[in-house]
Amino acid sequence: MYGGGQWGYRPVPTMPITYDVYVNVNPGPPPNRFHPPMNPSEQLLHYPLGDAMPAQGETLVVAAGDGSGLAPAVKWIRMALPFALDHINLWLLRDEDEDGRAGWTVVDCCITRDESKAQWEQVFATQLEGLPILRVIVTHMHPDHIGLAHWLCKRWDAPLWISATDFNAAHTASLSTSGFGGERAASFFAAHGLLDSDSITKVRGRATYYPSMVPEIPPSFRRLQDDDVLRIGGRAWRCVSGYGHAPEHMSLYCETLKVLISGDMLLPRISTNVSVYHIEPESDPLRLFLQSIDKFTRLPADTLTLPSHGKPFLGLHERVRQLHEHHRERLAEVEQACARAPQSAADILPVLFKRKLDLHQTTFAMGESVAHLHALWFAGRLRRRRDGDGVYRFAPGSGCVDRS
Repeated sequence: MYGGGQWGYRPVPTMPITYDVYVNVNPGPPPNRFHPPMNPSEQLLHYPLGDAMPAQGETLVVAAGDGSGLAPAVKWIRMALPFALDHINLWLLRDEDEDGRAGWTVVDCCITRDESKAQWEQVFATQLEGLPILRVIVTHMHPDHIGLAHWLCKRWDAPLWISATDFNAAHTASLSTSGFGGERAASFFAAHGLLDSDSITKVRGRATYYPSMVPEIPPSFRRLQDDDVLRIGGRAWRCVSGYGHAPEHMSLYCETLKVLISGDMLLPRISTNVSVYHIEPESDPLRLFLQSIDKFTRLPADTLTLPSHGKPFLGLHERVRQLHEHHRERLAEVEQACARAPQSAADILPVLFKRKLDLHQTTFAMGESVAHLHALWFAGRLRRRRDGDGVYRFAPGSGCVDRS
């Protein structure tokens, strides 16, 4: 399928998908947290930069440009996160404004906390080549991507570019509770079988989870839509919309550079979180996610993919195949469990996740469990009923196939 390209990539034979990475961490601590061993699926991808990664407060050039615009075209920033998923990749794109003023476009921002601001200050002091930030692009509304957008936009008097759906979702979540915690989230998880009183109490107490990392959203924005083309540094970058992970995620593709900034839609080592939340309790996000990533198969096979987590890689067509296979296997396991006895989302946690989960992971895992059950329910392969204890359980039979 792959014909190679500027990075000299060649495919290797495919093999079964056997890893378990639903909650954005791999099972067990790796021997080396910066260079963990590759799982079987990773070995089918190619990392043209090897183990090279930017040091804290520094950058690494990942696209030097080819004479069609400003150079270096893209710089990689790697910022720390205080979670099991312990980093996020951010991107600096060399740019100029409509008046010809040189500067940078930032793609994604990190969460709001003093340590993140300090890392940005190092970048400002040493990596911008004396040039300003001209605009801030956010791929989607999750805290590690939009958390410091307000701070960056204010500091540099730069506009925010984001999809309208994610702007409004972020604005609402920053002012109230979101799908990550609070009374309604606790009730939603309880209705799907999470009845442990300690867990429910902790979920109920996380009403400020999102605002704690995204305390403010810029007051205005420029809308990004699917197939929009942005001129950044003299090059065309096309928006590619994605659904299932966030309300309206935007990836960016530059044909000239053969570079895709995939955000969270395509990650090399871990599977993207795809969850049902209480704010849209009857949704079918897994179907939307799998349909969305198929868009990437239209891009050249030797496209360099810049993910939000993990290392830049080649092999996006193979990665899309892996993710489809991964979810097919998990759906089959869920369906088999439901055939043995009616299952709630909490019941199938050990089916999908083979390790002990902390509360942070359990909330994501519950959302993913519901997403897999809903995929089968909407496809007509499972039926759903709410039992006398108030818990939804799924069993074989004709499901909810009405998408009107």
